[in-house]
Amino acid sequence: MLRHRVIPTLLLKNNGLVKTTKFKNPVYIGDPINAVKIFNDKEVDELILLDITATNDKREPNYKKIEEIVSEAFMPIGYGGGINNLSQIERLFKLGIEKVIINSAAFYNYNLISKSAEIYGNQSIVLAVDIKKDFFGKYRLYSNSGKEKKKILIKDHIIKCVNNGCGEVYLNNIDRDGTMLGYDLELIDYYSRITDVPIIVSGGAGKVVHFAEAIKAGADSVSAGAMFVFQGIYRAVLISYPKYKELEHLLN
Repeated sequence: MLRHRVIPTLLLKNNGLVKTTKFKNPVYIGDPINAVKIFNDKEVDELILLDITATNDKREPNYKKIEEIVSEAFMPIGYGGGINNLSQIERLFKLGIEKVIINSAAFYNYNLISKSAEIYGNQSIVLAVDIKKDFFGKYRLYSNSGKEKKKILIKDHIIKCVNNGCGEVYLNNIDRDGTMLGYDLELIDYYSRITDVPIIVSGGAGKVVHFAEAIKAGADSVSAGAMFVFQGIYRAVLISYPKYKELEHLLN
């Protein structure tokens, strides 16, 4: 068994999967059910599913599609997108979602984290934070799929959410999203030190050695999108996942 989880992140837009670059220019990847079946065959241990338009469209999670995806998956799935109240979280868990991933709602409703953690357990509540550098090279916090810059300090937001009960942090670098140039190790090194809860890092993975670099920098788990859906310099769509032995050799 791997000591560190390696988790594909799938981006849901309407009823299809897409992959973005720096949170822009979504490229259609295919049907989510087909993707899940492929990841089943490759014995992936866990998936993250993020609906990237639900919050900005001010709509609920796409329960019908989520139910279809979960029913086909052999592995646990964490879901994020359009979550802003407890009844939505209850419905997602009833559909079979293993963890809920909260991002934008956390900024105006910290009680949502505390209440949901109280009911479902800290391990079931994940805080997602989207980060990018500003013109002066300072890390800034964003919500709503990278469209809204927040004033609160990243460190303060993470600590407040952890104190309210979130059991894991999904740390996503917008500038590295889809680039496959490697994770932002400086970012991981700094923010992995401010909390004791596990950190999943995302944004930039392009090869297996990037996973090892992120873990060495302080990540507990690694996630990737483009690396698992694109192949070659022309980024042809082809879903893949590293061999277990390769991951075991590098990460254990």
